[in-house]
Order: sequence, then C-alpha cells, then structure tokens
Amino acid sequence: MLYIIGLGLGNEKDITLRGLEAVKTCSKVYIESYTSLLSFGLSSDGLSTLEKLYGKPVTLADRETVEEKAAAILEEAQESDVAFLVVGDPFGATTHTDLVVRAKKLGVDVKVVHNASVMNAVGVCGLQLYRYGETVSIPFFTETWRPSSFYEKIQRNRALGLHTLCLLDIRVKEPTLESLCRGRKEYEPPRYMTIGTAIEQLLEVEQMCGESAYNEETLCAGFARLGSEDQMVVAGSMKQLLAVDFGAPLHCLVIVGETHPVEEEMLGFYTLGGGN
Repeated sequence: MLYIIGLGLGNEKDITLRGLEAVKTCSKVYIESYTSLLSFGLSSDGLSTLEKLYGKPVTLADRETVEEKAAAILEEAQESDVAFLVVGDPFGATTHTDLVVRAKKLGVDVKVVHNASVMNAVGVCGLQLYRYGETVSIPFFTETWRPSSFYEKIQRNRALGLHTLCLLDIRVKEPTLESLCRGRKEYEPPRYMTIGTAIEQLLEVEQMCGESAYNEETLCAGFARLGSEDQMVVAGSMKQLLAVDFGAPLHCLVIVGETHPVEEEMLGFYTLGGGN
C-alpha cells in the first residue's frame, strides 16, 4: 500500500490523526522536499522533530528521487506499506498525481489522506474561495528567460472580476547550468521568491505587454508563512506591498478582483492604513 499523506502548512503537529496513524503502520516513510516546506524547515532539526513524533526514520525525497526514482518507491509499496508525506495537501502539485497514476498502473493500492493547503488557507484574508479564477505560478526570471504566460491568465481572471492566486517560485536542489553542461551535477543554493520580487516581475511583464491587466495601484494581498504561528497577511496596492518586509518564506500573492462588501470588511483588517 502507498499512503500519500498531507502534512498541512504549519508544523509537525498539523498532520491529521488519520495521517499519523497511517505513518505509524508504514515500514518506510518519505517526505517530499521541493514543492513546499513546513514552517520549521526541512533542516536536520526539522527532520528529527518529525522522526520523534512518528517514532521512525524519515527519508528526504527531492525532485530527482521522486521523478527519477519513483519506480523504487513503488516497488517497496508492492511489498509493504510506504508513506509519502507532502507539505500541504497531496494534490497541490502535479508530481503527486503522476505518482498515483504510476502506482495504479503497477497495481499498488493507494490511500490519500488530505490536509490544508495554500489553495484554501488564503481564505484567511476574507476573499471568498469560490471567487478565485485560475491559479498562476510566477517563476524566477533569468537574464535570458523572462516568461509571461501567466499574464494572459491574470488578464482573463480580472476581466471576469475574479481574484488570482499567484504561487511564487521555489528553487531547491536545482542543478546549475554549468554543471549540466559538464555532465556533473552541482546544485544552486535554495531560493524562495519573495512578494517584492514577484510584484517587480509582474509590473515588468505589464510594461512589456501593455494591455492594462493591472498596475502598481492594483489591490493585492500578500501572505507569508501561511498556517504557521507567525503567519503574516497584508493587503495594499502593489506599490505599497513592495515596501513591506514579509520576512522568511514561503510567500504567495493574491491579485484582488471585484469584491463583495463582506469581503471588503474582512480584507479591511489586513489593509495598510485600513482596519486594525
């Protein structure tokens, strides 16, 4: 059996009782480490905290392990119970869907234990979840690669009056370009996009496309460390949010669409110069 278990967003205690019971029955436990991270991080301390709670060792599964060595994990799941732990909810990233498809093709039973994810935790700011359009990802720009495919999606959402959740890039254990050319893998240091970088890139793309999908006065809500004790939520114009220090990762951003009075009242508590 392969258990795919959501860990929630905050710390090791956010696993559900059902998830914890499943982990305790498994002979092997993996934790996915590249689409997100728990607020206490996946340092050796963070891992040992999990191991203490579960009473067994936890193996860190990076992108390579999951995408290139999934067969080995599934082979283990054919013989015994294996847990694959995912920060947030199991289906917050397409890689995990791929793992389920591969497991089913091999005849491996799969059980999923859901949990909170960024997709619903952003509701804390008061914007209603059913008023969101398509979610977009904002990747880090490089000197030679400045994609703008998210622009059209934001434009569509805004034309319909819908809010847009922007997920910000996480680069963990990414091979350097030089090492790929040499055929020997060396990795970039981890990088987590900030709200400031995301807004700068969004405004650069608006300038490039020039179709007035949004501008520096557009209302947004910025979130940092959602689900943790020190989570931060601040609403304001893009220009205002550029001046806010949101602190440690992870960050995400919502571009606000048309709002209902109830949404406005709740959002007001987080708005710069508004509420309390």
